[in-house]
Amino acid sequence: MASCREKMVVKRRSEAGQTVGCKLCMSRRRFLAAGCVGGSLLATGAVCPARWCSGHETEKPRPKIRLVFACWSLVQDRPTWPHLGFDMRPEIQRVQEQLPKLCPELEFLPVVVHTPEDASKLLTADERDGITGYIVYQMNNWIQVMQPIVAAGRPTIVAQFIYGGSGGFLVYTAGLRKKYENIAVISSSKIEDLAAAARCFRLIAQGASPSEFVEACERVRRESTPAASRLAGVADSLQLTSPREVLEALAGSKILAVGRYQTAVAGSLEETMKISVVRVDFPEFSAAYEATDVEEAREIAARWRNQARKIDIPEPEETLEKSARVYLAQQLLLEKHQATAITINCLGGFYGGHLAGYPCLGFVELNNAGQIGACEADLISTATMMAGWHLANRPGYISDPVLDSSKRQIIYAHCVAPTKVLGPQGPKCEFEILTHNEDRKGASVRSLLPLGYMTTTCEIHPVRKEILCHRGVAVENVDEDRGCRTKLAVEPLGDYEKLYTYWDLYGWHRVTFYGDLWEPLQELAKALGFAFVAET
Repeated sequence: MASCREKMVVKRRSEAGQTVGCKLCMSRRRFLAAGCVGGSLLATGAVCPARWCSGHETEKPRPKIRLVFACWSLVQDRPTWPHLGFDMRPEIQRVQEQLPKLCPELEFLPVVVHTPEDASKLLTADERDGITGYIVYQMNNWIQVMQPIVAAGRPTIVAQFIYGGSGGFLVYTAGLRKKYENIAVISSSKIEDLAAAARCFRLIAQGASPSEFVEACERVRRESTPAASRLAGVADSLQLTSPREVLEALAGSKILAVGRYQTAVAGSLEETMKISVVRVDFPEFSAAYEATDVEEAREIAARWRNQARKIDIPEPEETLEKSARVYLAQQLLLEKHQATAITINCLGGFYGGHLAGYPCLGFVELNNAGQIGACEADLISTATMMAGWHLANRPGYISDPVLDSSKRQIIYAHCVAPTKVLGPQGPKCEFEILTHNEDRKGASVRSLLPLGYMTTTCEIHPVRKEILCHRGVAVENVDEDRGCRTKLAVEPLGDYEKLYTYWDLYGWHRVTFYGDLWEPLQELAKALGFAFVAET
């Protein structure tokens, strides 16, 4: 086995045949001695490739940029984005090879960091190494490495590994940008956009302040985001209901919250929209599951198998039968409690062994038929889906959005979506039955949604008494084996830059409907006495 020194020292041959040591690699020993993630750094296999080293002293030292890869582990050890078992090392290798080629005027010092504590140790070690600034590459959603780095005050760019760290990128940076003036953000699938922002570190070496650095990065980001190209969708006939009728339909309706109960939100829904929330614990759901008709479940599973364009799940017959029984259990509980909507703590229920199968396919059935099946016990999004259904007679679906500025897109990603997004009488789109992507288990849905239509994405927030809303034209069904299965890409109308703003206040979820509901939602906000907040 190679010694620590042999691992850390990368050598190359000069034209004269001499061996030149890499000074960057030699100086890294102090960092490893400080206790920061040295094993993970070495595991990338490319701490400091020889081609990064000049082999001679330059007249003017290059700014040193700490390139921080923030992930739970190099091979993912938990069910979250991108997915269980995902190997981070090729992506780390790609970024740390390409950035120096695109920015030869900068010296990048890469490191993998797993925890905020390790980030704090890194900052302490970097105080004596003359670090100019930081790039934090967010590779998992909820890892909190960026927080101590940003709080330290050094110029920092936070970028995301798309469909990997997208949720934490949006939620965390939205809050940090309101508190600190030294953080810039890049949300692009093009490494060239990150490199363009990284070049702004040169301004720090020329005496610019962190806030001036951030302003320069933001200019670069705006300039690299394409102009809007789609301002209207295809002809789409909506049958709208008046706000008064919507509120009348909602009054007295019930949501079943399975496995998690949000007390403050439930109280606000009752107060503002007259929707009551009924708490259902997992044992009650399990009893309903046991009471389902197995033969009926098998018939439903067979129908799903016949209709799906593609099926790629383990043990298809058994898995689909369980999903069908979960669907029938939802129906039993809706009937028992005389409710119109059900939302389930699906991840906690499945991971904890409380659910025999994922409810995704059942949610598709409910939403296609005019009932409401909503993910993750999210009461705000469930109520939004209910209001949108009564307003436009169309189902909405919850998503975890992703921003890709290089295409001027927002992508609505989740492992479920309706297949009749134009309403119960509209056409049915194709769908695939795949595993739930985060854990590669069970059955979830990839809906191939119609393109060219105007969509409206919103959250009706009963606690804040606001309706947050943006619109866009559906342009692509993204096929990428990271993050959730359904990925509808939309080109938004309005100011794309504002899409970086509200995630700390509203959370990651949004609800998307087909159709232009901009003005109807404004009228609904007035009827509720809520503010209407344009997200773009």
